[in-house]
Amino acid sequence: MSEVLITLIVELEDRPGQLLKVLQPISALGGNIVGIIHQRGKKTPLNRLPVEISFKIDSSKVENLIKELKSLGIIIRSFNEVKLTATTSVLLIGHLIHTDISDTISSIDTDGEAECVEMHVSMPEISGPSTAIITISASGKEKLKEALEKLREVCRRKEITIIEPVNEELI
Repeated sequence: MSEVLITLIVELEDRPGQLLKVLQPISALGGNIVGIIHQRGKKTPLNRLPVEISFKIDSSKVENLIKELKSLGIIIRSFNEVKLTATTSVLLIGHLIHTDISDTISSIDTDGEAECVEMHVSMPEISGPSTAIITISASGKEKLKEALEKLREVCRRKEITIIEPVNEELI
């Protein structure tokens, strides 16, 4: 048994029971909580709270824990070594579904240093344009800028309007 110290930053809705949703799987896998920090002053554009959780757990159980948290819909912003420290949200407007939104999102994460951590889509009519707000996190501001440039290029090619940033943190 090789115990490791994990630092996990998740984004949670600001309502009762959300933290418990994260803590239960950690406990079920034998994790021991070291500390929890709520970042109440740093709400995301979608009104979520970043919460940093430090805990010790057997290294062989880490992969299962991450899979379990993701299956519960928990947004993992950073995990241990690769911290997704730079985050922004953008608004996309256009024929997102008809132009393959999954391809658009995949363009963000080509090197593992940036990813779409949250997305909300509104499609008022089947043949009309849709809108999506997406939150992108990256391992640093430079990687976030690179991810946004990739996204801009794909949006230009697909004739999708991109409005950025939706949040107030300019990059």
